[in-house]
Amino acid sequence: MSLHRAILPICLMLGACVPSLSTEVATRAAMPVETGSLPAMKTFSAPRPAAPSQSNIDIARDFLDLVFEMESGRQLPVMSRFEGPIRVQVTGQPPAHLGLDLARLLHRFRTEAGIDIDMSRGEPAQITIQAIPRSQIRKALPQAACFVVPNITDISQYALARRSARTDWGRIEQRQQIAVFLPSDATPQEVRDCLHEELAQALGPLNDLYRLPDSVYNDDNVHTVLTGYDMLVLRLIYSPELRSGMTRGQVADRLPALLAQLNPAGQSLAPMRLNPTPRPFINPLQKALGPGSSATERRAAADAAINIARVMGWQDHRRGFAHYAMGRLTQAADPMTAQQHFQEADRFFATTPGAELHRAYVVSQLAAFSIAQGQGDTALRQIGPYLDIAARHENAALLATLMLLRAEALDLTGRSGEAQTVRLDSLGWARYGFGADWAVRAKQREIASLSPLRGRS
Repeated sequence: MSLHRAILPICLMLGACVPSLSTEVATRAAMPVETGSLPAMKTFSAPRPAAPSQSNIDIARDFLDLVFEMESGRQLPVMSRFEGPIRVQVTGQPPAHLGLDLARLLHRFRTEAGIDIDMSRGEPAQITIQAIPRSQIRKALPQAACFVVPNITDISQYALARRSARTDWGRIEQRQQIAVFLPSDATPQEVRDCLHEELAQALGPLNDLYRLPDSVYNDDNVHTVLTGYDMLVLRLIYSPELRSGMTRGQVADRLPALLAQLNPAGQSLAPMRLNPTPRPFINPLQKALGPGSSATERRAAADAAINIARVMGWQDHRRGFAHYAMGRLTQAADPMTAQQHFQEADRFFATTPGAELHRAYVVSQLAAFSIAQGQGDTALRQIGPYLDIAARHENAALLATLMLLRAEALDLTGRSGEAQTVRLDSLGWARYGFGADWAVRAKQREIASLSPLRGRS
C-alpha cells in the first residue's frame, strides 16, 4: 500500500479518526482521585477477527484494485509479493511492548493468512523493523507517524534512496527486502497500530480504498488492527495459485475459484457493488481532518464531502464518515448541530455491513452528549453494545473511553460503587491506549468534566 499514517491523532476520544495524507511511500476528568500509581497496563489476548461480510464478487473487484493500483491512481503492471519463507528482524530502540505485539501478529499471519513468516534466528531477514524516535521519522517524512520502504534496511539510507528506482514500487516484480520504520516513543497502541498497518503493506496491497468498511486498507483509519477481511486478502496474495509477476488479467482469472475455496460464505452474499470513491470526495475530506487549514476552511471542506456523497447517492459508510467528520469539527462551537451530524453518521453506518467499529466511535460522541445533559440511563443504553466491539477490535483507547463514559453515566444514575469499579478497570486499558500516566489522568479529567455532577467545564 502506498500510504503513510498521518501524525495527527488517530483514535483520540472525544477525538476523531483522521485520514492519512498519501504519498507514494508505503506507510497507511470533583474529578476522580489521582493519588497513587495507576493499575498495570492491560493487553489483549486471543484475537477475535470477524469473518468478511462481503460478497466474493465485491472482494474480487476490490482485491484487484488493492493489488494493482497505488493511492495516486498509478497502475501497477504486475503483482508483487515475497516468494519463499519470510524472516523478520527488529533493530533500533524497540519499546518493551513491541515484542509481544509483534509475536501475536506474526502468529496471525501464519494461522489466518497461511504465510511462512517468523522472526529471524540468524538467517538473513527479508523485513527489517526499525524502531526510532518520532523526530527521525518526521525528519524523513514530516506528515508520517510510520512508513515502509522497499530495498533498504536503515533510516539512514532513505534520503538518498527515496527518489531512485531502487525504492519505486512500480518497478518491483518480486519483493526481496523491505524496511518498516516505527516510532519508539509513541503510545503502545500507536506502535501496535503502525506495526499492523506497515507489515500489512510490506506483505501485501499498496493501495487504500475508502469503499472498504472493515479493513486497514482504508484511509479513514477507523480500523487499525488487521481484520478478517485483511487476512483473507493476504491469504489470497500468498496462495500457491498466484505468484509474483502475474498480470491483473491472470490474477482475475484465478480469483473466483480461489474465493470459492477460501471464503465459501461469500458465494451466497449479494454484491453491494459500491462505486469507486472519486478524488473530489477524498481531497476535501483530507483537508477537513488534516493540518494546515483554518476551522472555517475545514468545515467548508467537510460540507463539500457531505454534498458529494449526497450527489453520488451513497448510502454507505463513506457518507457516514463525512457526517462524522463534520460532527467533530462543529461540536465545540455548535453541539446541537454536531449531534445531528453524529446521528446521521450512525444512520449510514448502521446500514453498512462491517461498520460496527465506526458506530462505536459515533456512540462515544453521542454518549458524551447524553452525559453532559444529565441523561445517564440514555448513555448507558448507548454504550452497552459497543464495549465488546471496541474490545474485539483491540482498540484500548476507545475501550477505555467508553468505560470512563460508562462510569460517569453510572454515577448519574446513583450507582457510584459500580461506577468506581468500572473507572478503575478502565485505567489498565487507558495505559495501553494513551500511554503516559499524565495522558491517562488527562483523559479521566476530560471525561469526568462532562458530567453535571462535577460542574460545568
